[in-house]
Formats: sequence, C-alpha cells, structure tokens
Amino acid sequence: MKGAMLYGPRDVRFEERAAPKIEKPTDAIIRISATCVCGSDLWPYRGIQPIAQPTPMGHEYCGIVEEVGKAVKSVKPGQFVIGSFAISDNTCPACQIGYQSSCEYREWVSTAQAPVLRVPLADGTLVATPAVPSPELIPNLLTLSDVMGTGWFAADAANVKPGATVVVAGDGAVGLLGVLSAKLMGAARIVAMSRHEKRQKIAREFGATDIVTERGEDGVGRIKELTKGIGADSVLECVGTQESMLQAISSVRKGGSVSYVGVPHGVELDGEMLFFAHVHLHGGPAPVRRFLPELIKRVWDGEINPGKVFDLTLPLDQVAEGYRAMDERRAIKALLQP
Repeated sequence: MKGAMLYGPRDVRFEERAAPKIEKPTDAIIRISATCVCGSDLWPYRGIQPIAQPTPMGHEYCGIVEEVGKAVKSVKPGQFVIGSFAISDNTCPACQIGYQSSCEYREWVSTAQAPVLRVPLADGTLVATPAVPSPELIPNLLTLSDVMGTGWFAADAANVKPGATVVVAGDGAVGLLGVLSAKLMGAARIVAMSRHEKRQKIAREFGATDIVTERGEDGVGRIKELTKGIGADSVLECVGTQESMLQAISSVRKGGSVSYVGVPHGVELDGEMLFFAHVHLHGGPAPVRRFLPELIKRVWDGEINPGKVFDLTLPLDQVAEGYRAMDERRAIKALLQP
C-alpha cells in the first residue's frame, strides 16, 4: 500500500510502504475511513523536531475493523471504531485511574496517514460506535481520536467549572475544541486568544465570548483588564511554546488552574516564579481513551460538531498539500480521505 512518509523538513511523500498485518493476538487491522494532519505533525515537518530517517506519519484515525487477533474480544470485523493516538491496555494502574496515555504498555500510533492501520492492544485502545456512521458524521468522529479528546482534557485538567471565566491560548484545532469543551462544561466567559479571523469565527461558534489578539505581556494585560485585575479561573495552554506557557501562568488568578496540552518545545519554567504564582498546573499527552465513550455519545446524539475544525479536505495521496496548507496557516486542519 502507499502511505505518508516524512523524509526531512517540508518533504512529505506518498509512497509504497509494507501493508500492516496481524503480528500479535491482541492486534486489530482497520481500514481507514478518514485520517488527518495534526498540528503536532508540523514540529518534525518544520525540522524543529529532527528525524533520523524517513518516517511514516499519522496518529489520528477511525475506520472499519477488517481483522482481529484471536485474543481480541471487544471489537469485531465490520464495526466502525475510533482509537486514541496512544495505545493502551486500559487495565494497568495508570489506565485504571484514567491516564491511558501513560499506560505501562503504551505505544504511539505513528502510521495512520495510510489506507490501513494495525492497532496493537485493540481491546484497550479501540471503541466501537453504535453503528457504521453516515459519511457526514465521520469528520466529527475523527476529531475524537486526538484533537477533541485533547481539547476536552485541556478543559478537564484546567478544572473548568460552571460559571467560570476561561482563557484558551492557541487557535489551532485543539484550542478551538478547548473552547467548545469549556462551553460544554458550563464556563460563563470564554476568551479565545487568536489573531486569525477565520479561527475567531469558529471560536465564536463554539462558545467564545471574547477575542484577544495580543500576545505575551500585552496579552496578559488584556486578560487582567477583562477580569478587573484578577485573572481567569482556568487557562488552557494549547500551543507548547515558552511564550504561551508563561502567558498562561500569568493570566490565571491566584489559586486558579492552568492546563498544558501543546507538545512543549523549548519550555523552561523558573521554580521561584512557580512557587509564588500560586497556580495549579496539570497537563501532558491527553488520555483520550478515558473520554471516548462520552464524546462518541455526544457526537452520535448530534450535541456537538467538532468536525468544523476541518476546513480542507483532500484525497490521501495529496497529503503533502495538507501539510503545506497547515504549515502556511491556509488551513486549520486538513482531513484526508483514502
């Protein structure tokens, strides 16, 4: 089969790769219905996260089960399934307390920009939908594999409560779905930090009440101005840069909560600054598997439409254009159809 391979900075190719097959009794093989390019894929694409050799790409996926290993019990051929970007057994101590992305047996999905995918530990990783969805529903369901699950974790980790004032730093797909998640959790005021009109529009549709275009100290100043000098109850850091993290910590009120779900690059925090900040910090790779059953139900029932973050749809063999469009900020998120 053919799949996406990254050879180096801004060099994505769609070329022959070995087709996956069952390797262990706990594996499943799924035929991809849709996959996509993630904002975190842009770190190696831009050369900021170096790769040593040509590397298969992709970690967001949903599709139809084609084959399962003899030990797999929870899914069967013909079912439509969604899985996390982090493989988990869903039974180890970390999984039991809801941190499947720190499973003792964790693997990272990294070959999903292809027509077929092998999913290890299928029983602990995959969740089936009530039936095979309509084509219109698939983009919404695909977001649950990562960006909607990560946005939800961002709001959960930042302790968003009904009536709260929430700031979301980052206007990529995760940030926008963090806005949606905060709205669903009952936040009364949601400030989206964005400089891009198209992204601001989606943020408003998802529940943002305010838009702040400033960054850094100026951004903090605007948040303090909007909150009468107090700061926000919760801040969702969805970027992963030093500027964004410091802005998040400085924008939250004393005793407030900051979540961080952007893959960090160059982030270093000063211990004394943290000591006197009096904030709660919680984040990391989102335990998407924890939230999949609830989020599938919300999508299936028509309560949410997170697939709005896909503003570019391409055939899978045009995956390189999906990367280019996101790199150049011509697209928020590129959907790929095999």
